[in-house]
Amino acid sequence: MLQGLYPKEYLASTYEIDFEGMYGRGYRGVIFDIDNTLVPHGAPADERASALFVRLKEIGYRVVMLSNNKEPRVKMFCDAVDAPYIYKAGKPNPQNYREAMRRMGTAADTTLFIGDQIFTDIWGANRAGIYSILVKPIHPKEEIQIVLKRRLEWIVLFFYKRYASKALNGAADQERGERGND
Repeated sequence: MLQGLYPKEYLASTYEIDFEGMYGRGYRGVIFDIDNTLVPHGAPADERASALFVRLKEIGYRVVMLSNNKEPRVKMFCDAVDAPYIYKAGKPNPQNYREAMRRMGTAADTTLFIGDQIFTDIWGANRAGIYSILVKPIHPKEEIQIVLKRRLEWIVLFFYKRYASKALNGAADQERGERGND
């Protein structure tokens, strides 16, 4: 029941993602949330974010920012990292995830999505069929409606961690069984 909310991966930070490895697996486009995914909520692009976008372009990725925020905030960040964007995106509606892929010239199976919220970012990416990566929020200071959603996310993350642990244990059991047949 909750699996539609589960990310494909859950990591501590956007900045620890192996983008080179993902490129090697065939991914060519990355859709990002901004606030608390790349920088603290409302903050301008910093050196780390700017360097990431230079690196992504060098690897060969196309990128689009997808934010539920208003244009002035999104434009400020995207101008600094030289990235196209969709503001007031209506996440989790998958429509603008598909529009971002159209703009990048990618398909769901060659696109990554990275965000910090389950009920908007991850659910929308999953509904659009995109490989979703949930990252921990960069900073604890958030708007009240997000703070309330975080409490519900804890429940989803509890079950996600159990699900992921079972999946890892099942894969390990299968691998041991295959080695035993050699």
